[in-house]
Amino acid sequence: MNPLYSVTEIRAIEQAAAASLPAGALMQRAGQASANAALDLLPIATAHAKVLVLAGPGDNGGDALEAAAHLSHAGAQVTIIYYAPQAASSLERANALERARMSDARFRSAADAEIGSTEWNLVIDGLFGIGLKRPLAGDVRELVLAINALRCQVLALDVPSGLDADTGAVVGAAGGADGVAVHASHTVTFIGDKPGLHTCDGRDYAGLVEVARLEIDASHFAPVQLHLNDVKFFSRHLRARRQNSHKGSYGDVAVIGGARGMSGAPLLAARAALNSGAGRVYALFAEDPLPCDSGQPELMCRAADGFDLNRATLVIGPGLGASDHATALLTRAIACDSALLADADALNLLAADPGLQSALAKRHAAVVLTPHPREAARLLGVGSGAVQADRVGAARSLAARFQACVVLKGSGTVIAAPNGDAVVNTTGNPALATAGTGDVLAGLCGSLLAQGWPQWEAALAAVWLHGMAADVLVTDGAGPIGLTASELIPAIRVALNRMVQHHSH
Repeated sequence: MNPLYSVTEIRAIEQAAAASLPAGALMQRAGQASANAALDLLPIATAHAKVLVLAGPGDNGGDALEAAAHLSHAGAQVTIIYYAPQAASSLERANALERARMSDARFRSAADAEIGSTEWNLVIDGLFGIGLKRPLAGDVRELVLAINALRCQVLALDVPSGLDADTGAVVGAAGGADGVAVHASHTVTFIGDKPGLHTCDGRDYAGLVEVARLEIDASHFAPVQLHLNDVKFFSRHLRARRQNSHKGSYGDVAVIGGARGMSGAPLLAARAALNSGAGRVYALFAEDPLPCDSGQPELMCRAADGFDLNRATLVIGPGLGASDHATALLTRAIACDSALLADADALNLLAADPGLQSALAKRHAAVVLTPHPREAARLLGVGSGAVQADRVGAARSLAARFQACVVLKGSGTVIAAPNGDAVVNTTGNPALATAGTGDVLAGLCGSLLAQGWPQWEAALAAVWLHGMAADVLVTDGAGPIGLTASELIPAIRVALNRMVQHHSH
């Protein structure tokens, strides 16, 4: 399992481990791990490799100086841009500086390093680690912009400089300010993995993440409530189907939506539910029910009024609209005993109605909410910038408030449970940034609920599969640009069946 640690937790592990080790051991190990990661990225003939090392004023710079000394000894041509500490340096950092000075690495100022006119094989970013609180400014900011303009691999140490390790937001970028961060192609992160490398801007800035535990004893790592999504979390529910079964064995899903002019959204959700294994699927329309879905005639199209909502797992919100009738349908759905997934317009209706919110929080049956950042912001009564500035925190507070599983969509989708457990998803790509993909996710999750999956595992699996389907399509050249939501549906079906085959043997 891949735990994610906050900066506070990492510092505690580091202090506990350092107490039982020789002084400077962790920095030396971090420097060695960084050098190893760098060597993996350099051409075989290290002797001709040009490496630019950015060593900041703190311990992150110390890790970079250690790495620079190792790479220089390995034969690389190393140039170091060095920032001296304002206050007294730590002893281990001073020792790292001494080792770098004793090597063949050349020290240059940012002005003299000829950054843009050299063909670098690799840049190592050791400017600022996990403790950065202020936006990058002045010379350092100019340096980062110059590095981001290069077309070469960039290895960030611990976290790309300028990125918040806890939230994945660029430090200072909230509120429209002009934050910058290093665009790394690779990150070697120390002790434990960090949530900020995997959500918000993290995936754009951190690149491929590798964890170097620095040989710290397992006893120093306390259990955490935040992990990267993993098939292991839900694989026990991937079961092959018995021969002796029928459509009633796999549950009914009713998708409630489809106000006038918005019938596409519930159809996408309903098709996704059918193609991911629900036994029967109803598309229930708030207005003007279609006689049938000509593209998927297996769906049963009905008016939402008059349908017994207790007899199916409910997915409410796609194309539902904001009418009084829509509010009445949501009120009915919340009041019944079925598992309920609320998405899209249902979330906006909830945000506007405290009475519906308290009814939802008191439900006995399963509740899953699937907001995008703007919908989450309305539910929390904040701006969407505040949601993106702490995605894990926002998902957790919604889960606690509504006693629900919350899926906060976006790059590094966050799934949170009422007890504070949270997971950051790693599948998916910008192909999902198109209308209708959220409807497909809602239908897929509703289908797993109808098939008897618990709400937590249903949410984790749906988000994982939805992203994996998009990843497979992009690998095959069908995206990310111009991929449509309906194309995800057959790819989800293939991914689900492959997983079941793999885990049933």
